Amino acid sequence: MKKQLSFQDVLYNQIIIPNELLISYKSLGLNEIELMTVILIHRSISKGNSFPTLEELTAVLTIDEKECSVILRKLIQKNLLKIERTENSQHQLSEAYSLEPLWEKLFQPVVEIRKETEDGTLFILFEQEFGRPLSPFEIETVNVWLDEDQISPALIKAALRESVLMAKLNFKYMDRILREWKKKGIHTVEQARLASKRFHDNQATKQISNTNKKRDTSFYYNWLEGED
Repeated sequence: MKKQLSFQDVLYNQIIIPNELLISYKSLGLNEIELMTVILIHRSISKGNSFPTLEELTAVLTIDEKECSVILRKLIQKNLLKIERTENSQHQLSEAYSLEPLWEKLFQPVVEIRKETEDGTLFILFEQEFGRPLSPFEIETVNVWLDEDQISPALIKAALRESVLMAKLNFKYMDRILREWKKKGIHTVEQARLASKRFHDNQATKQISNTNKKRDTSFYYNWLEGED
């Protein structure tokens, strides 16, 4: 015999969804499917599962895992969702979704429209250069450069350009470039260009001995190498 559902059971089986999210999701650039994905992640976190799988999410949604993966990537790219990585005492790594960026934007009255536009253009440029969508980890890396390291989009674009020129298009290389610039007090694109030229000038005498190789490296600067 099926157990009758009581009002008490109904009341206990609830999650809190901020009213502000339901009336303001459009202004955050979300559509209804993306909103539902956010709500499901919020529900999962509140139930103790901080990193629901694509299978768990699409079991409720009307989209498949590939579409869900694209939505998660967009949420991270829009800085509404982030992935946090922790390490326990046994040095085991774990990942968890966090909606803190969403809540901060939702309840923060001042919206930096110009910055949002610059950041969006930056992600488009990255995907054009890589010839593919960025992974959630790569998007989170860019967000860390922007939000935690306070690096300007223009300087990040300059690091991307250096990586392309050096034929070392990967995030580890770009991160090393940006850290090298920071260590040298470089905060503008012009300063980065001057540093590149200075490095080349310092290495000019060494390159003379390699003239038989006919390789012009005057426009390149290996940021993984320190100056002598």
